[in-house]
Amino acid sequence: MPSIPEGCFVVPQESRQYNASAMRKLRNKSTEPASAKGSTRAAMPPDPTPLLLASGLTAQDVRGILSSYGVRAFEEADRNIQSMAGEPHERRQLAAILPDLLQFTAGTADPDQALNHWERLFSAVVSRTSTLDYLRASPRMLDLLCTIFGNSDALAFTLIRDPTLIHWLAEEDVLSSPPSRVGIERALRTSVESLTVTELKLEALRRFRRREMLKIGVRDLFRLATVEETTASLSDLASVLIHAAYEIVDRDLRAEFGVPMHLSREGRWDETEFAVIGMGKLGGHELNYSSDVDLIYVYSSEGRTRRTAHQTACKGSPGPEGISNEEYFEVLARRLTKALSEPTKEGYVFRVDLRLRAEGSVGQLARSLDEYGKYYRTRGRVWERLALLKAWPVAGSSAVGKTFVRMVKRFVWNQEDIGGDERDALRIIRDVRAVKEMIDEKVADRGLERRNVKLGTGGIREIEFLAQTVQVIAGGRVSGIVSRNTLATLKGLHQHRLLSQDELRRLTDAYRFLRDVEHKLQMVHEIQTHSLPDDEEQLTQCAIRMGYDAGNRRASLVRFRADHARHTGHVNRAFRSFFYAPEQSALLRATLSAIRRA
Repeated sequence: MPSIPEGCFVVPQESRQYNASAMRKLRNKSTEPASAKGSTRAAMPPDPTPLLLASGLTAQDVRGILSSYGVRAFEEADRNIQSMAGEPHERRQLAAILPDLLQFTAGTADPDQALNHWERLFSAVVSRTSTLDYLRASPRMLDLLCTIFGNSDALAFTLIRDPTLIHWLAEEDVLSSPPSRVGIERALRTSVESLTVTELKLEALRRFRRREMLKIGVRDLFRLATVEETTASLSDLASVLIHAAYEIVDRDLRAEFGVPMHLSREGRWDETEFAVIGMGKLGGHELNYSSDVDLIYVYSSEGRTRRTAHQTACKGSPGPEGISNEEYFEVLARRLTKALSEPTKEGYVFRVDLRLRAEGSVGQLARSLDEYGKYYRTRGRVWERLALLKAWPVAGSSAVGKTFVRMVKRFVWNQEDIGGDERDALRIIRDVRAVKEMIDEKVADRGLERRNVKLGTGGIREIEFLAQTVQVIAGGRVSGIVSRNTLATLKGLHQHRLLSQDELRRLTDAYRFLRDVEHKLQMVHEIQTHSLPDDEEQLTQCAIRMGYDAGNRRASLVRFRADHARHTGHVNRAFRSFFYAPEQSALLRATLSAIRRA
């Protein structure tokens, strides 16, 4: 709508139903000091329907109504509401749900932004009348949409882009059924099975991702999923989509170059298989909303592509030779990475980070198992040992992936490094500390030591480095502490008496809190951020997304800051005790004792 001057909020006269006496009562109610109101009246916000149905409202009237629902940009909010209304019949329909809509919106992080998204939605729907009828009959869906619109721009734009997803959310019963990997796989097959063109299949993957992210995000915002459930769902979704993209790209490459094959030890021509190894949070089954996926590409053996009858890798006599396996899988890796990360009008599948591969950013994209074995035997570094703790096959051949994981275990837990000897343990601790200090220097240069929940003081990385370093020191002898998942590792350390019950509780609570903060930062615009905003209002909004009380925003901000300081304090004290005073560390003594007992 065009801008309307203050005091001139225009509503069609034929829709007005409130007389001047009623308006005077409304003004008195909305402007009466809180101290003069009874407790019941103070808890009741003013009736907002005059915004749609009454005549003669002034800017003060509008402000009095909307301020009670957490709105700050009163003129813009009123313009949104008027635009949502449309024709007189639709205006009356909207008036019927407006009290609930504003009440639900008031409980979100950003009521003003929620009304912006509501206006966008009504501009996008095919039938405003049927949408309003549906929302009046379904207060549960009205609440759900308000929660989305006031907390996450990314999820809101998913719905605005495709309003039919509103009905999909209701049919899928999002609030009571968590996603499962089997369910995700089945739904994805349904989405792509009728498509034959490669690019259309990849576009279907991008649309599918948006839809499933919406489902996961809704459950998170309603506090119906734990941090662990949310990260597991995100990880399952990523794994399924990566595997689907691999199959699409590989099918095209086989048609172009033939089937990659190699001579087995028995002298037979066997198909050469390929695996995608998930690293980092994906490998640990603890992915974020906006995480890059850290991947390593590996294939089983060197050889060449062959064209066989019907383009299958049948054992026996192969057809003409094509390109080398090294070339084939390098092209496959490049095309798969592009298919996953290239943005189109439908978005992207996942951003890909390949820097954890051998040689980092300058190395080949894909290597054979033998090549990776040689690399880790001769050139592997300490930080790579920590990174490989989380390695796990997420797509392609499970057999090749598990062979890779078994192979790197010999590098991660080099039995010659640790035999209960404190000097060897201290060497590993110093090496990890040096890596963390380089990270700290970069974070400090950006002034984010206290605001970065991942890399800053007392952040997630300090918990991860603590757990992973103990695993590298003792995991080769004490198998019960070995896990790809951070919380499972902490639990294993407690079960083997390396951490006390109190230490386990504090680190676990801190990890869940910090990961939840990370999620609520990233789900707003779906960008990869880990830093708390320095603006108080934005920080308050983050707290409300986490479940702090929207009814008392100032108190929620104070509580959030206190909780953040408490959790990061616990983490940093544990981290410094182990890495900066290891000779006096009870955790290191317990770790060395566990090795000797094993």
